[in-house]
Amino acid sequence: MKEYAYTITDPVGIHARPAGLLIKELSQFSSVITISRGTDSCDGKKLLALMKMRVKQGETIVVKAEGPDEDAVIEGAKAFLSAHL
Repeated sequence: MKEYAYTITDPVGIHARPAGLLIKELSQFSSVITISRGTDSCDGKKLLALMKMRVKQGETIVVKAEGPDEDAVIEGAKAFLSAHL
């Protein structure tokens, strides 16, 4: 299992547009992906679950991947998050 922690810098936090793009990015992988913040966590391939977490600017999320392409998941998440959130 691989994981990556990222602190959200977008002033609005994780809102609909980047959340949808993040889910689209992560859905291309076959690994099991989980996104967590504190004690909350969700399936990294479910848009509504991510939106329900209401992640705000300054909060840290952790992307966890377990499966055959977990390294690619983490690299993709790093690139996406640093570019969009």
